[in-house]
Amino acid sequence: MGGAVRDLLLGIRPKDFDVATNALPDEVRRIFRNCRLIGRRFRLAHVHFGQEIIEVATFRAAAAPEREDAEDLEVDGEGTSVVDVPAAAPFESEHRAFDTSGRILRDNIYGTIEEDVWRRDFAANGLYYNIDDFSIWDFVDGVSDVRARRLKLIGDPETRYREDPVRMLRAVRFAAKLDFSIDARTERPIRELAHLLDGVPPARLFDECLKLFLSGFGERSFQLLQQYGLFEHLFPMSAAAFRLPPYAYAEEMLVAGLANTDARIAADKPVTPTFLFAVLLWGAVLRELNEQSAGPAPDLAQLVQACDTVLRAQQSRVAIPRRFAVPMRELLMLQPRFNRRSGVKSLSLLQHPRFRAAFDFLLLRAQVGVAEPELAQWWTDIQVLPQEERVALVQARPADAPMQEGTAAAPARRRRRRRRGGAARS
Repeated sequence: MGGAVRDLLLGIRPKDFDVATNALPDEVRRIFRNCRLIGRRFRLAHVHFGQEIIEVATFRAAAAPEREDAEDLEVDGEGTSVVDVPAAAPFESEHRAFDTSGRILRDNIYGTIEEDVWRRDFAANGLYYNIDDFSIWDFVDGVSDVRARRLKLIGDPETRYREDPVRMLRAVRFAAKLDFSIDARTERPIRELAHLLDGVPPARLFDECLKLFLSGFGERSFQLLQQYGLFEHLFPMSAAAFRLPPYAYAEEMLVAGLANTDARIAADKPVTPTFLFAVLLWGAVLRELNEQSAGPAPDLAQLVQACDTVLRAQQSRVAIPRRFAVPMRELLMLQPRFNRRSGVKSLSLLQHPRFRAAFDFLLLRAQVGVAEPELAQWWTDIQVLPQEERVALVQARPADAPMQEGTAAAPARRRRRRRRGGAARS
C-alpha cells in the first residue's frame, strides 16, 4: 500500500512493502509467532522474516472524535465521512487523544478500508494494491496525482498539519525525493504552521532529519526547508548563525556538504549522521565560541564548551543520540590540529580514529574558502608519503600560527604550565 504502490507507478523499485488489513494487531500476533507489536501513538505489528520486517497496520477509523459542534465532511459517494474538529478542542479517550493544537497524541480506533484511506497523508500515498486480483484501489484520485507528479493532502491541509506537524516535513521530503510539486492548497499553510514542529518529540524529528538529509536528496530538502520556514524550527541556532555575516558561509558549507553526501549515496558509498550534524551545527558552534571567548585565539577548552552548549540546546528540538553526538564533538575538536604541521607529534593525527571524517570536514571548509587550500592539499599529500618522508617533512617546517576562520579564530593549542621543578601539568 501507499508509497510502494506510488513508486511502482513511477517505475521506482520500492524500498519496502507495508501491509494494511482488517485484522486487529493482537490477531496478527496470534497468526504470526514472529510478530512484535510496537507503538503507543499508533499500534502497529512488525512481522519479522529473517532480516526483513513487514509493517502491518490495521485499517483505522475517522481521525476526529465525534462532537456535537463538529462539522461532517462528505468525502465519497457512499456517504463515508470524517469529522473536522476545531484546533483548540482537546480530546482524550482510552484509544484516541488530541492536544489543544489538534495534534493526534494517540489513535487506535479501527475501521474499514474506506475509512482508512482518509487517514493517509497525501493522495499519491493513499493507494492500495489488492493481492486477490492485482488491482489498485484508489479512493482519492491518487493515481492522477502520481502521473502529474503532484503532492496533495487528503482533507483540509490545516487540519491535517495540526493532527501531525511532521506532515510538513514529509511534504518537503517527498517533493525533494520524487521531484514532485506541492499543490497550492497543500502548500499554503506550511509557513504559518511551521511553529507546530516545536511541539513534536525531538527523537521523532531526529528520525525525520535522517530521512531528509541522508537519503540522497539532502541538498534539495534543505532548500525546501528554508523556503517554507521549517529549518529554523529544527536547527534554530544554526539558522540564526546563517543570518549573521561572519557565519553566513556556514550555510554555503552546509549546502556543499549535503551535495557531497548526495553524491556519496548515489555512488553507493557510506554516510554517517556524525558528519551530517557536524556540518549542520558548525556555524552555531563558531558563533557560540566567539561570543564566549575574550581573546583573539580561543583555546580548546572553549571550543569544547561551545560544542556542549550548542548540543544541549539542540537536544530540545532534534535529539542527537550520544553515539553520534560524542564522535561529532571529537570531529570538531580535531579541526585546530590540522593547522599544526611541524614536529613529529603532528603526525599522530593520522592515527586518530576520527581522522578520516575530520579530514573530510577540512576539505569541505577549504571548498568554501574558509580553510587554506594549501593546508588541505598538504594533509592530502602526506597521507600517501612513506613514513620517513613524512617525518623529514614535518621536522623541516617552522612552527605554525593558530588557524583563523573568518572572524572566528580557531582554537590554538593550550600552553601547559610548568610546575616547580620543571614537571608539566596536563
